[in-house]
Amino acid sequence: MDNLGLVFALLGAALASLMAGIGSAIGVGKAGQAAAGVVTEDPSKFSKVLIMQLLPGTQGIYGLLIAFITLSQIGLLGGSADVSFAEGLLYFASCLPIAFVGLLSAISQGKAAASGIMLVAKKPDQMSKAMIFAAMVETYAILALLVSILAIFGIAGLNI
Repeated sequence: MDNLGLVFALLGAALASLMAGIGSAIGVGKAGQAAAGVVTEDPSKFSKVLIMQLLPGTQGIYGLLIAFITLSQIGLLGGSADVSFAEGLLYFASCLPIAFVGLLSAISQGKAAASGIMLVAKKPDQMSKAMIFAAMVETYAILALLVSILAIFGIAGLNI
């Protein structure tokens, strides 16, 4: 029972990494399916559609970053992990923004990227527009990443 705070902190880190990673895998997969179809018809478009396919992968990186920051802050990486129950809950809550927004935005970005890939298939000169459509979804993942980072580093300043 003494380690319950640590359990919640680890659960938050795991959720950030898992949910954002799952979203990225789904998003990259959806875009990859569209990209494979385009490359089947015109192999010269490989580099353009590959860039589009990679866009939904960033949320998984954001989730992993939050997991590493959390593990570092609680002392599990190169320190002694001493986390109170209240701190554990705060770390858990701090990881939730990127966990949920990462999951949903990566899936949505995969759909937008797949549509952009179809645009590139028909009109290769419109790639920049296709990238902007998919990148707009990224904005919300970045906002969630910032909220998680600020919340995690804010916990250290509290006297709990």
